[in-house]
Amino acid sequence: MEMSSQQGSAPYYFVPGPSRWPVLGGVSLLATMAGAAAWVNSVTLGPELCAIGLLSFLVVLYKWFGDSIRESEGGLYSARIDTSYRWAMSWFIFSEVMFFAAFFGALFYARSIAMPWLGDLDNKLLWPDFAAHWGNAGPAGTIEAFSTMGPFPIPTINTALLLTSGVTLTISHHALRSGHRAKTAFWLFATIVLGATFMGFQAAEYIEAYSDFNLKLTSGVYGSTFFLLTGFHGFHVTIGAIMLSVVLYRVLKGHFTPEHHFAFEGAAWYWHFVDVVWLGLYVVVYWL
Repeated sequence: MEMSSQQGSAPYYFVPGPSRWPVLGGVSLLATMAGAAAWVNSVTLGPELCAIGLLSFLVVLYKWFGDSIRESEGGLYSARIDTSYRWAMSWFIFSEVMFFAAFFGALFYARSIAMPWLGDLDNKLLWPDFAAHWGNAGPAGTIEAFSTMGPFPIPTINTALLLTSGVTLTISHHALRSGHRAKTAFWLFATIVLGATFMGFQAAEYIEAYSDFNLKLTSGVYGSTFFLLTGFHGFHVTIGAIMLSVVLYRVLKGHFTPEHHFAFEGAAWYWHFVDVVWLGLYVVVYWL
């Protein structure tokens, strides 16, 4: 959120009253994950429980963030609350950095340590015909043959889209700081469209991977690392686009001022983080 333009009436440090949203949010997430676990194990009502939990969680987020927005616009947030939100968003993004670091670390281990080890002299007696190059189907012959994904054309197009979206978002931010609401909304909308286009191309890439390359999540360590990295990144792009859409709505409602607009800045931080992750992913997954 952000400090309100009415911050002159804000308390030294605002402490919100008791809220039911944390408890309801926890229950919703518990239902979502329990339903998902039941779903993958073919338990009856698993998909339904997962859907109910997810929808409930979305309702909780809508209500919870709505309360925060009303508090902000009501002049209850001072500079100290603004600082708290900045620290909170910074730590959240740091947790996301570590999340992706785990997957990049798994890719590094499988590619640079486990693969050469499977092809060394000690294992030649077990698998004399195995060539330790990245992207193979493994030494045991249990994985269906597949083709690896290259950087052209879709990944390179998506790189251009995300880099361009970072530029349009920066232009929108500068327009907001200059007090030009219409220009802010236009370039923010352009950023959202670029993000949606990115997701459309990624969906097309997945369809191509399954139909033309026989590349699936079950295609050995290559398939699992490819889909986990690109899939979770795509999920983060979707979340970022939703965040920017909410910010766009608030821009149109006139919630922000040139001095106080951390909701915009926080969403922008997240979007630029997603851009940086994609650049690393583009090089490591598609080129190396």
